[in-house]
Order: sequence, then C-alpha cells, then structure tokens
Amino acid sequence: MLAAACLAAVGCSSSEPEKKVDVTKNDKAPDVFKVNFDTSKGTVIVEVHRDWAPNGVDHFYTLVKTGFYDGSRFYRVLRDFVAQFGMNGDPRTNQMWASAPIPDDPVRQSNVRGTLTYAASSMPNSRSTQLFFNLRTNAMLDTKGFAPIGQVTEGMDVVDSFFNSYGETSVSGGAGPDPTQIETQGNQYLEAHFPRLDFVKKATVQ
Repeated sequence: MLAAACLAAVGCSSSEPEKKVDVTKNDKAPDVFKVNFDTSKGTVIVEVHRDWAPNGVDHFYTLVKTGFYDGSRFYRVLRDFVAQFGMNGDPRTNQMWASAPIPDDPVRQSNVRGTLTYAASSMPNSRSTQLFFNLRTNAMLDTKGFAPIGQVTEGMDVVDSFFNSYGETSVSGGAGPDPTQIETQGNQYLEAHFPRLDFVKKATVQ
C-alpha cells in the first residue's frame, strides 16, 4: 500500500502561545536544490527538480524545512521494489500534517531506480508526507500517477542497505508494521515491535 499523510506546522516556545501555520500554503522551492538525509546507515543526497512536480516539490521543501522527516522510520522496505518512509514519530505532529493533501502533479519523469516519489492512495489528490525511494526501475508506477520529485545523487548504496527483513506491512498481508499503529502510537510502537528499522536522523536542504 503506497499510503498518504499531509501538511500543517506549529511554532511555539515556553513564553509564546502556539502559532499555527496555514496548512494550505507551501513555500516555493528553488528550481533545483539538494536535500541531505542523514540516516542510521549513512548519508543520502537527493537532487530535487521543481519542474518535475511543482506541487509535490514545494510541499516537500516545506516539510524538510520544518524538520518533519527527522526521526522518520523506513517502515516499508521491500527488496527490489521500494523503501517507504514519511510518517512523523510523534502522532500529534503526524495528525497535524495529515489534514491537507496536495494536488496531483502530472508524471513528467519515470520511476527509475533511485528516484524519490510520493506515496499515494488510489484516490485523486491523496499525496501528503509519505515518500519512497525506488530500489529498481518501477516504470509501471508511471501510468498510475506516481510523479517522481528527485533523484539520489549520492548514497544509493545506503538506501539499498536499509533493513528489509520485516517485509510488507500487516495491512497488505505481511508481517511488517501496521501503518494505523504508527499513526496512533508513532515511533514508540515501532521501537517496541520493529526495533531494527532504519531511520532518518535529520533531513536538511543544502
């Protein structure tokens, strides 16, 4: 299941009231930029192209800048298929960002090995925060509306090394994590039941 999750942000401090950002607005991303994923297995650098999928790229740029992906587990890693991540480890944060899916983008690039693409349901405009790295060329996803946003330029060997023995998610008949439990319990659930999952330590725009 190539699932979805979404967009909202909160800024606060001990001396200020909670500030909510308009979840319908994303920062406009540069035409081309790189994102550094510092992961539990090493560094992965992705070159992101706004003209590949403007809606998706602006959203991704905003998410990275807020720190949304920091601590996110690669909870669905299927050998020779995809490595999926993008659910925040704090259920409250995940819930906030799960309220504003973004419009679809036309597919302008193929899902070749090493591309980074949003996960989505079969419903229109269902992309939000979840992404996957293509571990092989998955051209069949092109016709299903999965629009890549970037390409790994460094560290594909790191992506290939992410722990994959838990297999498919439980909702798809496997023994892997249950996305619903991740949504409600966050990383606490994953650490207790799937402790070997690799994860993003920190994602930053270069």
